[in-house]
Amino acid sequence: MGKYELISEYLQYFLDDEVRKTGMQNVVLGLSGGIDSAVVAVLAQRVFGDNLLCVKMPSHYSSQSSLDDADELCRDFKLNSITVSIEPMLKAYEELNPDMDNLRRGNLSARLRMSTLFDISAKQRALVLGTSNKSELMLGYGTLYGDLASALNPIGDLYKSEIYELAEHLGVTRSIIQKAPSADLWDGQSDEADLGYSYAKLDEALKYYVEDRLSKEEIVKKGCDESMFDMIVERIFRNQFKRKMPLIAKLTSRTINHDFNYPRDITL
Repeated sequence: MGKYELISEYLQYFLDDEVRKTGMQNVVLGLSGGIDSAVVAVLAQRVFGDNLLCVKMPSHYSSQSSLDDADELCRDFKLNSITVSIEPMLKAYEELNPDMDNLRRGNLSARLRMSTLFDISAKQRALVLGTSNKSELMLGYGTLYGDLASALNPIGDLYKSEIYELAEHLGVTRSIIQKAPSADLWDGQSDEADLGYSYAKLDEALKYYVEDRLSKEEIVKKGCDESMFDMIVERIFRNQFKRKMPLIAKLTSRTINHDFNYPRDITL
C-alpha cells in the first residue's frame, strides 16, 4: 500500500470517527475551485456520501475558471452542492468603506464566507470541515475566523506540496491540480506572489525547520535561501496566535486551556 493510499484511508477514518463522536451525520465545506477544498471534498464524499454539502461562495472577484473548476469537480465526483454568493454583502460593506485595501477586503471576504458556512451548518445540523494545509497554518497565511475556522480539519498536517500529491492519488480534476494557487480574494491575487516564493521552496525549508528541527545554518547549507528562511521563521512566530484558541487569563484553580483540558469525547 502506497503512502497516499495509507494517508487517504487514515483521513477517511479520522473524519468518520470524529464526526460520529459528536452525534452528527452531516458535514459542510466551502468549495472554492482550489486544490485544498477539492481534496477535502473528495475525501469527505467517500465517507459521508450524500451527507456532504459543498457550498460555493463566489464574489465579484471570483474568477470564472475557479467557478468552472468547482462545477467540474462536483460533476466528476457527484458532490451535492449549492451556490451562495457573498457579493451583495461584500459590495454593501465596500460602499460604506471606499478606502478598503486588498488585505482588508480579503479578510472580510474570508470571514463572510465562513459566517455563511457556519449558518448553513446550523441549518443542516452539520460540522464545518476545514481546508487549510500545514504550509498555510505554519506561515499564518489565512484569516483568523475566516478560512482558518472549522470544526475538523483533515489536511492541516499536510504541506501544500503533499496536497498536490494526494490530489493526484485521489484523481482530482486536472484543471484544479495544474492551476496556480489563489484564494480569489481580489483581482489577480496569487498565493505564491503574496508569499514571495513557490510552495515547493517554502515547504522544503519548512520541513527542515519544523520536522527535522535543523538550525538556520544547517538549512542554509542545504541550499535554502537565507532571506526566505528568515521570513518563514518570522511568520511562524508572529502568527502563533492564529494557531491557538484565544488565550484566557488564569484567575482560578481550573482554567480552560490551562489545566481544564478534558478531551471532548470523555465518557460522562
